[in-house]
Order: sequence, then C-alpha cells, then structure tokens
Amino acid sequence: MAWLLIGLSVSLCWLASLCKVYYSSHSSSRTAFFTESKQKRNILLVIAHPDDESMFFSPTISYLTSKGHNLYVLCISTGNADGMGNTRKEELYQACAILKVPLHQIKVLDNPKLQDGFGKVWDHDLLAKIVEEEVASGTIDSILTFDSYGISGHCNHKDVHHGVRFLNMSRRKVEAWELLSTNILRKYSGPVDIWFSIVYSMCWPSGQVHCLLNDDPSKSFQAMAQHMSQWVWFRKLFVSFSSYTYVNTLKRIA
Repeated sequence: MAWLLIGLSVSLCWLASLCKVYYSSHSSSRTAFFTESKQKRNILLVIAHPDDESMFFSPTISYLTSKGHNLYVLCISTGNADGMGNTRKEELYQACAILKVPLHQIKVLDNPKLQDGFGKVWDHDLLAKIVEEEVASGTIDSILTFDSYGISGHCNHKDVHHGVRFLNMSRRKVEAWELLSTNILRKYSGPVDIWFSIVYSMCWPSGQVHCLLNDDPSKSFQAMAQHMSQWVWFRKLFVSFSSYTYVNTLKRIA
C-alpha cells in the first residue's frame, strides 16, 4: 500500500509539472530573457559534440527561435570517437532542422587538435581563438555554452566552457551564458525539476539567472531521434527522464 501511494504521488507530481510546462509556454508572462529590447540577437551556441544541442540545450533553442533571435551553432568536433564523425555531422544538421535552426547557421569543425574522446584535453587558447573568430565574422553579441562541470562531466564539455571563459568579452561587448549543471537527483527528475529551477533562479539578482521551460518537450525527442547512431536505449531513457528535456537554467558568465 505504501509503495502504491508513493507511486501515485510521484505520478501526480510528474503530471502537475508537465501541466506547469504547458501552461508557462502558453502564458503571456514568460521569462524576459533577451527581451529587454525589440532588437533580435545574434546568439552563438558553442557545443562539443553533435547531439549536445538536443540532449541538453533544446529548451533554450526552442525559446530563442520562438522569439525570432538568430541562433548560430558552433560544434567543436564531429564526434568521431567511434569513427562515425561524418554520420554524426549529418545527424546534427537533421536535428537542427527539427529545432528550426537554419542549415547555413551551423558549423561543425574537424580540427585534429580538437577530437572527441574522454581523456583528450582540448587547448583552451585554441578554443578561445576559434570562438572569437566566429564572434567577429557573425556579428555575434551573445554566447551560450556549458558551465565548468559540463552537465555530464565530459572533459570536452568542460574545455569548451574554459575556452569561452578565455575570451575577452568586454572588448567585444559580448554577453556569455552558461547552462548550469545539477546534482544527479535533479538531473533525472524529469519535469519535476522545473520547481527547483524556478526557485533557484528567483534567488539571484534580476538578469543574472534565467529559467527557460521547454514549450514543446516532444521536439527534444524528435531532435534526438535524428541522431540515429546515438539513439540507443539508455539515451532514450535519458531524454525521457532528464530535466534538461524540460528546463534549462542559464547563468551569466561574469
């Protein structure tokens, strides 16, 4: 009987959280992230591998594209750790089409010094130089990337973060934002984590932290399903139970 009550409580909490996601996505009082002026932003999302955009950043991508901002994706590697780099590159294009990111605004690098893999340390100075070139060529005014833990703790994710931190953003008047990592309980709590994320964002001064709810979680599944080479059972479970399918919390990098 006790287990039945626990299961029922969890199910109700899950359902209530999904209703909150749906209600917020159709509410006129959505977050004010990048809406302080009517001017559309040119935003660069810097990721390490194909599928990072779908597994971790889909709520942010959905929000930005729905607001009409110009989102550019810079993927530092082809994800060639298993020799499937060309396949994964094409899968990224297909996933971004689902997420409504134009093909000509996606760039995938294949630098021999920046190859996918655990234990492969990436040069932070080289990363900073690459990102700075993209900022200059695309008139980018904002950058999005991982935080110092990189959500999953992957060394490549961490290196991308440090590469962005190496930029002299004040010189180019560029804002930088990081996707905050959570503990393992929150990470696999699905939509329930929206409540923790909302409360957390309220604890910071205005404009420093933003909580973005996914206006269409099913799009995350559709986008990740385009990565067929990676769409194995445990990633299907990840997308189902990961809080990053339902909410992103972004913090401004000082």
